Amino acid sequence: MSEKLVCEICPRHCRLDEGEIGACRARVNDGKKITALNYGAITSIALDPIEKKPLSKFFPGSRILSVGSYGCNLNCPFCQNHEISMADSTFPTRQISPERLAELAVELIPEKNIGVAFTYNEPFISYEFVRDTANLLKAVGLKVVLVTNGTVAPAALKKILPLIDAMNIDLKGFSQEIYSLLGGDFETVRRTIEMSAQSCHVEVTSLIVPTMNDSPEDMAAEAAWLASLSKDIPLHISRFFPHYRVRNLPPTPVKKIYELVDIAKEHLNFVYAGNV
Repeated sequence: MSEKLVCEICPRHCRLDEGEIGACRARVNDGKKITALNYGAITSIALDPIEKKPLSKFFPGSRILSVGSYGCNLNCPFCQNHEISMADSTFPTRQISPERLAELAVELIPEKNIGVAFTYNEPFISYEFVRDTANLLKAVGLKVVLVTNGTVAPAALKKILPLIDAMNIDLKGFSQEIYSLLGGDFETVRRTIEMSAQSCHVEVTSLIVPTMNDSPEDMAAEAAWLASLSKDIPLHISRFFPHYRVRNLPPTPVKKIYELVDIAKEHLNFVYAGNV
């Protein structure tokens, strides 16, 4: 029997037998190494306004070719994109090579495209595809954007950061207690934000779920910590709507979003209300 291999991409460090797939549903032991089962398997592709990522301070007014696959290394019961993030290899996809994706990005330059955003599901679990495409995009002067939950091992992050121009990182709450509900690690996400902010443009999004992460105290702590890295890190405070496994809660009150925005503005220069 072949030896188990350890996936080094995220803090779960799944130990996989040959042919076994990790908890993210998208990384596999192919008998020689752990690699992306979803390499080039695209579930969603669109030319989006950059503000939709959301990125408010990175080439505003431009557009970016946005692509997603399937799978995620968290298990958020309120996931707003669960149809693909919680899917596996049985989900319908179209295959696109890094070369073709880079060509398509170039073809869309006349439509104000500045590059490719890896988004919709967790891009780090498609690590090899992101890396290979990013190298091609950088060679032709296009931008590489990640929209991520930040749950990535520091060594893997360090290797790929030189290829990344901007990131929007989800900060789903400001305690390990919250991250334990999602199968994640609070300190890992904080470290991802800190490392990335030293290397590329970073914006942060917090989805505010009623009764889970909507306290003024938590927002004050979150905003103060972000400000300790840089007061210019943009923070997007986003409104929750009932979805996936959390349908018993009401949408986040608009009043609550603006209350938290005002608190965050006491620490940060750029705070935005999302989905209001």
